[in-house]
Amino acid sequence: MPDYYALLGVERTASAGDIKSAYRRLALKYHPDRNPGDKAAEDKFKQINEAYAVLSDDEKRGRYDRYGTVGDAPVGMDIFDIFASVFGGSAGGMGMGRGRTRGHPGEDLEVEVQVTLEQAWAGETVQVPIERMESCEHCHGERAEPGSNGKHDCPTCGGVGQVRSQAQSLFGTVMTTRTCPECRGDGQVITEPCTVCAGRGRQARQTEVDLPLPKGIDGGYRLRVPQAGNAGVDGGPKGDLYVYVAMAQHPHFTRDSDDLVHELEIGIAQAALGGSFEVPTMEGTEPLAIPSGTQPMTEFRLRGRGMPRLRQSGRGDIVVVAKVVVPTRLENEAREHLEAYAAEVGEVIDEHETVGEKVRGLFGKIKDRLHRDDVPGTEPAN
Repeated sequence: MPDYYALLGVERTASAGDIKSAYRRLALKYHPDRNPGDKAAEDKFKQINEAYAVLSDDEKRGRYDRYGTVGDAPVGMDIFDIFASVFGGSAGGMGMGRGRTRGHPGEDLEVEVQVTLEQAWAGETVQVPIERMESCEHCHGERAEPGSNGKHDCPTCGGVGQVRSQAQSLFGTVMTTRTCPECRGDGQVITEPCTVCAGRGRQARQTEVDLPLPKGIDGGYRLRVPQAGNAGVDGGPKGDLYVYVAMAQHPHFTRDSDDLVHELEIGIAQAALGGSFEVPTMEGTEPLAIPSGTQPMTEFRLRGRGMPRLRQSGRGDIVVVAKVVVPTRLENEAREHLEAYAAEVGEVIDEHETVGEKVRGLFGKIKDRLHRDDVPGTEPAN
């Protein structure tokens, strides 16, 4: 339990008036509206409100003085309720009442980025181009023209950001609170808006955001970059950036979860007789021996050479699929060897004329036609 008297800077014999005066002075000094973005000031503000909530209550103060504690819940009110109870809701015209909104948070943004397999494998940091709303460099987000007196407490709500109304009902007087229609909860109005951002406090800009990729990430995941979205208004926090990951096509691999699949093209003779090949990996190449008699679509695995397992230890495999390539054209000698092989193993194939045979046959047909044309009474056959 902290020393509440020390937090407020008063003696243990201080009167209720002294405690209230000390609280008012410190609350104005450390209020978040006077210290935007200052975490230490925000923590101090919470502490002095907790101290005042205890020492301003005779029963709680008595227990605290006797036992050094006030029970399980030392503060029974919201810190801004405490503040409003002392300052009457507007802190003497400063617009720090409980109802006033302390800035509007920036919007979240969504974007898609395409990453390479190498970037996902290594867990690189990539730059994501985005357009977002950033604080106006001219007015620094204040919305009013710098040097002017163009920002005032709202005359409708007195800087509180909310207006109260009462109405009579069967149950008596009913009090209602709603957002101020004049300032929309800001507590302030702009009479001389910034000439650059037109009083919006923000401008659209193109920029790049660093995105660290988890090793082994795949397409379809969504990553969050905190406070990389649009800037807030009137000191509100920035939004977040959500990045959807898409994988670029790779020249050598397709992906199957943590495995990488590579199609290795081999010839008929290599499939039948076997051979050695260099297979691509994410770190270079690796030799792979294909045994004789390898059938089409046979799979070979390079263990542990695939993608890192996302947020786990270990890696997948590289799966090499043998793709037997059948030639679409054969030279005469190669054809003769292949026909001899077919005859040797008893494979039945269709008869095919060689190019020379086709040429000789064509010339023979031309010669026969010329001969018929020289013989009287001979006509070409239909």
